[in-house]
Amino acid sequence: MSKVYFAKEITPESLIKMYEVLGVDLKGKIAIKLHSGEDGNQNYLRPDFMKKLVEKLNATVVECNTAYDGARTNNKDHRELLHKHGWDEYYNVDLMDEEEDIVLDIKDGKVIKKNYVGSHIKNYDGMLVLSHFKGHPMGGFGGALKQLSIGCASRKGKAYIHGAGTTEDADYVWSHLPEQDAFLESMADAASSVHNLFNGNIVYINVMKNMSVDCDCCAEAEDPCMADIGILSSTDPVAIDQACIDLVRGSNDKGRDHFLERVNSRHGIHTIEAANDLGFGTREYELIEID
Repeated sequence: MSKVYFAKEITPESLIKMYEVLGVDLKGKIAIKLHSGEDGNQNYLRPDFMKKLVEKLNATVVECNTAYDGARTNNKDHRELLHKHGWDEYYNVDLMDEEEDIVLDIKDGKVIKKNYVGSHIKNYDGMLVLSHFKGHPMGGFGGALKQLSIGCASRKGKAYIHGAGTTEDADYVWSHLPEQDAFLESMADAASSVHNLFNGNIVYINVMKNMSVDCDCCAEAEDPCMADIGILSSTDPVAIDQACIDLVRGSNDKGRDHFLERVNSRHGIHTIEAANDLGFGTREYELIEID
């Protein structure tokens, strides 16, 4: 069993506590991968929320360009939006695919055998994956596994994952999407390559706040349908996402069924199933509540 820690309090101080309870001292130059929010989105976690944690780790906030049309699809527009959202007021922000891609091999991938990520990822010794747990229009939900895969992929890599290895063309892929489970398994494949790249010098925090059925990548997103639940942390990306799903399932919130309809209609749990099969995490966990 993996250990997943849980706290109901959602504050900057609680965020630090949930990192410290892991007992992991991330070594070297640290990247914090998060979602900086699409232009027009109202639900993304704001930069001041993680300021104390970023400062504690002396970390760099990292992002990548998107494969869909929007304000984050190229370096210039993305930098302008990062400024508009206030990220560069607090932090050094690195667009990891600002220059080029590198390829990570996925030896045992179910669908894809390689993953295109931004070349700057090689500049970091460790990573804290800080995920806003919410729904997603294609994957059903977004948590640690999505942040590892789609989140760390370059623009070309995002197209490759969405196309289940059939194309690297971000314009072509949206009209030639594969069978759904192939996409979900490709996400698990890609996630494994980034997790394994950091070889134990990587941890995960999921924040269950502003839980809309839509992702932070949606310019026009539904408002949150569930009350905030808390913060989870783990060294296991599979266990932490499974724990979040289980907390939603076990809730008596009036918005629970609406949220789960989004997850289930996209067969979202299959990403967790596929990641479990790949062996870089487990669905079996112990949930440890922190005061």
